[in-house]
Amino acid sequence: MTYSIVARDPGTGRLGVAVQSHWFSVGSVVTWAEAGVGAVATQAFAERSYGPLGLDLMRGGKTATSALAGLVAMDEQAARRQVAMIDAHGNVAAHTGDECLGEASHVVGETYSCQANMMLRDTVPSAMASAYESTDGDLVDRLLAALDAAEAEGGDIRGRQSAALLVVGEGPVELRIEDHPAPLVELRRLVGVHRSYELMNAGDAHLASGDFDSAATCYEAAQKGTPDNVEFTFWRGVMLANFGKTDEARVFLEKTYAEPTGEWRELLRRLPSVGLLAQEIADQLV
Repeated sequence: MTYSIVARDPGTGRLGVAVQSHWFSVGSVVTWAEAGVGAVATQAFAERSYGPLGLDLMRGGKTATSALAGLVAMDEQAARRQVAMIDAHGNVAAHTGDECLGEASHVVGETYSCQANMMLRDTVPSAMASAYESTDGDLVDRLLAALDAAEAEGGDIRGRQSAALLVVGEGPVELRIEDHPAPLVELRRLVGVHRSYELMNAGDAHLASGDFDSAATCYEAAQKGTPDNVEFTFWRGVMLANFGKTDEARVFLEKTYAEPTGEWRELLRRLPSVGLLAQEIADQLV
């Protein structure tokens, strides 16, 4: 009993599925996707096998439409199910059984499907579709907008408990909120953290290749995006130190030294041994 969206970004080929429900760990049940294959949302007395079987069929060349039709035809409980699929070519299909608990319906767009059951109002899927179509940004931004629109429209009649986001292709994202009083708020927060860590990973790659300028740019963006993350604060300080800005570096590093967890001062002492900081600079900052 939930609301969800499956979608494909025609510009990048990324596929995604996002969901929110008043049910524990909804992402472990509803969300399925594979890069270059498709995405599936299976809900309403959910039969998990629709996920892996749907992906198997689409991987084998079936369209989302034929894959879903075949699985529904074999399911004796199809009248109680709600399922949506999209394949790597953008074909979309959705099924809302006649015995799904109201309000239950779906809206299929050109490259997405929004579906909901046990909703407070029957306008939830159309609100999701409108938000998805009108939101700028990448696929993640648009999926989140659809979820927020569903909640604003009344959402699950029982309230809220968990949420999940799964995007595959270039720049994959897999996040789950298992049990939280405001799962969509927490999901957005984790998306921000995820993006900051992606910047950190890019910075690490630049650092390993000796491109300190690019590394510094990435670390600065990561630290600004998630300012309370001590890891980001530390590495931003290290980058400033590498550019000879020891006074600015000390401000960031002293914040990490004051943290009750982690031996950040000791970590700084070890950086010269692997060429990440000059010994004379480290001596000034420890």
